[in-house]
Amino acid sequence: MALQRNDAPPDHQEIAITASDPALSKGGTPSAGTATPAVELRGITKRFPGVVANHDINLTVQRGTVHALMGENGAGKSTLMKILYGMQKPDEGTIAINGEQVEFNTPGDAIVRGIGMVHQHFMLADNLTVWENVVLGGEKLHGIGATAKAKIKEISDQYGLGVRPDALVEDLGVADRQRVEILKVLYRGAKILILDEPTAVLVPQEVEALFGNLRELKAEGVTVIFISHKLHEVLSVADAISVIRRGTTVGDADPADVTARQLAEMMVGAELPSPESRESTVTDVEMLKVEGLRIAKADAEGIERVVLDDISLRIRKGEILGIAGVEGNGQAELVEAIMGMLPLDAGSVVLDGADLSGSLTRVRREAGIGYIPEDRHKHGLLLEAPLWENRILGHVTEAPNSKGVLLDPAAARKDTQRIVEEFDVRTPGIDVTAASLSGGNQQKLIIGREMSHDPKLLIAAHPTRGVDVGAQAQIWEQIRGAQREGLAVLLISADLDELIGLSDTIRVIYRGRLVADADPATVTAEDLGTAMTGAAAGHIESPPEAVAEAHAIAIEGTEAEAAEAAEAETAEAETAGAETAEAEAETAEGDQPTDTADGNAQAGE
Repeated sequence: MALQRNDAPPDHQEIAITASDPALSKGGTPSAGTATPAVELRGITKRFPGVVANHDINLTVQRGTVHALMGENGAGKSTLMKILYGMQKPDEGTIAINGEQVEFNTPGDAIVRGIGMVHQHFMLADNLTVWENVVLGGEKLHGIGATAKAKIKEISDQYGLGVRPDALVEDLGVADRQRVEILKVLYRGAKILILDEPTAVLVPQEVEALFGNLRELKAEGVTVIFISHKLHEVLSVADAISVIRRGTTVGDADPADVTARQLAEMMVGAELPSPESRESTVTDVEMLKVEGLRIAKADAEGIERVVLDDISLRIRKGEILGIAGVEGNGQAELVEAIMGMLPLDAGSVVLDGADLSGSLTRVRREAGIGYIPEDRHKHGLLLEAPLWENRILGHVTEAPNSKGVLLDPAAARKDTQRIVEEFDVRTPGIDVTAASLSGGNQQKLIIGREMSHDPKLLIAAHPTRGVDVGAQAQIWEQIRGAQREGLAVLLISADLDELIGLSDTIRVIYRGRLVADADPATVTAEDLGTAMTGAAAGHIESPPEAVAEAHAIAIEGTEAEAAEAAEAETAEAETAGAETAEAEAETAEGDQPTDTADGNAQAGE
């Protein structure tokens, strides 16, 4: 299987890959050809103090295509898209839209040119209707009354979005909210659509529905730039793929002629990782017992709604219990109830024989609960604080962070350096702010912090969301290693392959109740997704042939794992002297005022 490179300049070489693996069907032929490209970026360079975020990037996106942009966390994708969307100005290089060279000073300039961006974190007001959210900020386009509603309905029908203008946003599921975000930018006239990790929170059925929407958009001449870490999804929907690594474009690939394993190699220089568990480590010792949890919360209208209804579960030492569910069905409340962040109306939480039901969050932390939060910016980090201060968060009263009632900054700094080295946190030093790290490195810092206190129970909420395949592999191995030492893990993830690969047992949560269970060895992501939508209950088991096929896909490209690991170790040894420079390049996306402001905005949500 050979990679054949053309004679393009060394900073951007198209990679033609021939392989026996057939590409997944995308259901449509791109309209690309000799026509003027929708987007042309030439020689884009962006520097920040001490860091080059983008270096001489070239990117061509043809009209009416889905163009995937891939790369490691910190590779420069976000910076590049912020430049295209007018949030930042390049230091060098040119931008051409539909053949005309342009300069963007603000996102408003980009919107005028027909560019829209749907961010990974949705920006919708829950207490407003769909049409109110769409019209907000665009009142001059079609007014705020019947004309606006009619336009929204017209766009929805034209692109097959199925949006209901009068629906209250808080009543919508994640997939519907995403379609509202897409409709918002189309309403403003976007013909070039940037989607940042659009499938991160969707179940398989919702992913396929989204891809159907993208094909409709493509058929209507809309150009889509699709940023994703999910390799198989990119192969199924993209017409072209560009890979960015360490701030520069390293190659283009044709989805018809490339495999997920080869894409992973282009991105991170390693094989595609698999979360597949090895031998069972489950013991007979019960570590967590949750019994009859019930929590009711008042909604925006003051109506009390039950968000957790008679939840009971057990986790033993050495066991990973996976919770599957569409977001908004009680997962967040379950975590907050166990952590002591939400008061219980009924039920109990017992850790290692000790009843913690009425205890403060700090007491539960000290009792041995580690916590990887769903939103690392909101609950896991102080973005403006240095790494060593973030190491103290959640463990203020514990060694090495404190001596008695006083903090011990020197010991905390020393231990932060150990975490950086042990958990491969790519950073120029421990005094940089958390905002200056890429998402994957922020996540590794949090995991290192939580693992450093030898927890009895680890609550891992979406531990690999938004991180690249290299960071994924490291995070999975850290969790597996702790599991082998007897750690009990409550794993909540929207990545069903991750749930199936890591968990010993899976429970499905739907509308605040545990409605189904599954053995990861006998269930597929598709059947698990069906149960998550409420269409199946009880014990879920898939046909053996379907399980075998899913298993084969999950482990694709890992047959040479040992050899690749050896090669990676050799490469690491050869490039050890350049580690600091590489770390600076990978942390560039957050090391600037705009990124920091973004982080603060998310932390304040």
